[in-house]
Amino acid sequence: MDKERIARAVREILLAVGEDPDREGLQETPERVAKMYAEVFDGLNRDPKVHTEKTFAESASEFVLVKDIPFNSTCEHHLLPVIGQAHVAYIPNGGQVIGLSKLARIVEDYALRPQLQERLTNQVADILTNELGALGVFVVIEAEHMCMTIRGIKKPGSKTVTYASRGIYEDPTKRQEVLNMIRL
Repeated sequence: MDKERIARAVREILLAVGEDPDREGLQETPERVAKMYAEVFDGLNRDPKVHTEKTFAESASEFVLVKDIPFNSTCEHHLLPVIGQAHVAYIPNGGQVIGLSKLARIVEDYALRPQLQERLTNQVADILTNELGALGVFVVIEAEHMCMTIRGIKKPGSKTVTYASRGIYEDPTKRQEVLNMIRL
């Protein structure tokens, strides 16, 4: 990530909005913003597939669900924060499971990049389907988008909910089973 280039761009933005980037309170702002962007876009430097490489053989044949995984992302349309939680369920194929923390890491790796919630939801579902060969995957993401909260329509507290289903979770009855567990 080119932090110097980001800092120069932030300085230009400050000038463009009529601020003095040399005044005391703003002197270090371009560098702080550059450092922040390196952090919030760190997912661009990560390959989420790494979290699916190590599996464990278990006699698991029912779904595994990790719910309420907190995440933050950045709306690619406005470069404003998206803050939410993900619920990730999968049915292992042949008893092959990954560590529970790996589900949260996959969400984080995809979230830490300029993103759309719809894409994020599908990326998490697709990696579990494609890399683990999961028999079923169901991902629900709920998030508040600051682009809807602090600008435009200005509706704080509104949440966007997206879901992706793969495999046996394309069956509404199976999907309802996981939704019931998410609501507990």
